[in-house]
Amino acid sequence: MGLKLSHRLGISLVGLISKTWRYEIIGSIPEIPAIIAFWHGFMLPVWKFFSKYNPTAVVSLSKDGEVLSEILENWNYKLIRGSSSKGGKEVLESIVEGAIDGYTLITPDGPQGPIYVFKPGAVIASQRSGVPLELCGVKIKSKFKFKKSWDMFELPCPFSKIILNFSEPIKINKESDKDEIDKLLKVCESKLKEISEIN
Repeated sequence: MGLKLSHRLGISLVGLISKTWRYEIIGSIPEIPAIIAFWHGFMLPVWKFFSKYNPTAVVSLSKDGEVLSEILENWNYKLIRGSSSKGGKEVLESIVEGAIDGYTLITPDGPQGPIYVFKPGAVIASQRSGVPLELCGVKIKSKFKFKKSWDMFELPCPFSKIILNFSEPIKINKESDKDEIDKLLKVCESKLKEISEIN
C-alpha cells in the first residue's frame, strides 16, 4: 500500500527544508567504518548530514517507519528494517554484517522509547563487528518541537543552524561480559545526554 498524499507532501517538504540546514561540527567526523548513535528525537538532521556517504540506517517496521524509510531512500540510504522488539536477532545480524562497509546510524532509544535510554543494540553491534561506536550529540538552534511525541521530536526550521557534537571513538573489547556491557551502556547514555545538552 502506498503512502497517503499528505505523507508524500510532508516528505517532499522535509526534503526541501533539509537543503537549507547549516551545520557546525564539534569534534571530528567519524572515520569509516563507524556505528553512529544519536537520540531518536534528533534523527532527521543527522540522517541528512550523513546522506552524502551512502550510509545504512536502522528503521522500525511501524507506520512512522514507512514514512521515514521513504525519506531515507530519497537520501540514498541502505535500510535495515526492524527493531529490538520486532526481528531483533535478524536486525542485529544485519547491522554486524554491514557495519564494516561504511557508516551505520542507530537511534538507541528508538523506536518507541523510553526516551534517552540507551538500549544495547548499538553497543553489541559494535562489539561483535569490531567497528568503533561513536556518539553524536545534536543541538538544533531553530526548530519545531513536537512535545506530544514520545521522543520530543525536533524538526529544524528552514536555514536553522545545527550543531553535531561527536564523541571520541569507543572501541569495545570482544571479550567484554554482560556486566561490562551494562556498565558501558550507562556510560554511553550519560555521555550522549551530555553532548546533546540534555539534563
